[in-house]
Amino acid sequence: MKELKEFPRIDTERLILSQLEEKDIPFIVEFLQHRIFSDLTSNIPYPYTEDDAKFWLKMSKDAFENKTGFTFGIRNKEEELIGAIGLHDREDDKAELGYWIGIPNWNKGYVTEAAKAIVNFGFEELELNKIYATHLIHNPASGKIMEKIGMEKEALLKQHVKHDNEYFDLVMYSIFKD
Repeated sequence: MKELKEFPRIDTERLILSQLEEKDIPFIVEFLQHRIFSDLTSNIPYPYTEDDAKFWLKMSKDAFENKTGFTFGIRNKEEELIGAIGLHDREDDKAELGYWIGIPNWNKGYVTEAAKAIVNFGFEELELNKIYATHLIHNPASGKIMEKIGMEKEALLKQHVKHDNEYFDLVMYSIFKD
């Protein structure tokens, strides 16, 4: 992944994508308190605690410093945190896209807007060849976002994640630079 000295800020029509900060922790905890985030993702625990948020923030900072990833806060134009989106390097000029948004901001097109900007950032700034994303089979709304940003379904990964002692299929989407 290409090296950037400073964490970037990306402005879109309605959003600001910028580095997560300590002051975001209470908002992260409040948003991710809902069981649905744990049910719809493979990596958000329930209940979600302040320690979880601090650990995630530290992982995000470490990823940037180690040049393995970028986790952006999704903010409205008032710079209030409403969600997060990231690109994490899996070597070979490819990275995984992941995101979540607080329930009050569902179905407003914010994740699609942020994801388009992040994919563009990945190809233009980071010189990636491939960006991919996965979603649990019972979260088709996430797949719709992937389709809206030009990703195509690449694979069905059977029983790929274990969550609450149950195995779930993941659907993988991808998009290429060309």
